[in-house]
Amino acid sequence: MGPLHERAPNTLDTRSMSPTLQNDRNAYALAVLRISVGLFFLIFGEYKVLGTQFTRGGGFQSWINKFLDGGVYPFMDPMLRNFVLPYATPIAFAVAYSELCIGLELVLGILVRPASVGGLALMLAMLFSSDYPGAHAPLWQFFGASLSHSILALCFAAFLIGRADEVCSVRTWRVRTKKARHVGL
Repeated sequence: MGPLHERAPNTLDTRSMSPTLQNDRNAYALAVLRISVGLFFLIFGEYKVLGTQFTRGGGFQSWINKFLDGGVYPFMDPMLRNFVLPYATPIAFAVAYSELCIGLELVLGILVRPASVGGLALMLAMLFSSDYPGAHAPLWQFFGASLSHSILALCFAAFLIGRADEVCSVRTWRVRTKKARHVGL
């Protein structure tokens, strides 16, 4: 091996791995990402569901008004003003419980795809409600302004495309338990 082809110390050479082992590593990596995003959403949902500031104390309305003051994509402005704000309390509860359910489902690895559809929809709604850099901003600023929501949206897309519940999930635990019982272990 020449200097261009040498591996860095303490790195794993995946060229000699079997496809099964590489798939296992990918499945575990996706599971770690799924559980991590799920923990974030558990935290986001927990404070909204157990506290009253977001749902009944005007917290949700405050965020919507901040979005309207600067940062909303123009096509979302009428939706926020004419639909979201008039129905702010029920929508705040829907957001709070949605975040909590998304978090639980991702952490437990159950209903991962439906949770990912909901999470992706929520992140896109948030992105278009709050991350507008302005009509004359250069293209890169659209991406920079959206990082807080677009990264999570991409995670949800990965959970939809991949088999994010393949390992470290209630489903796989139940399958293993059922097989162990069937074999008599």
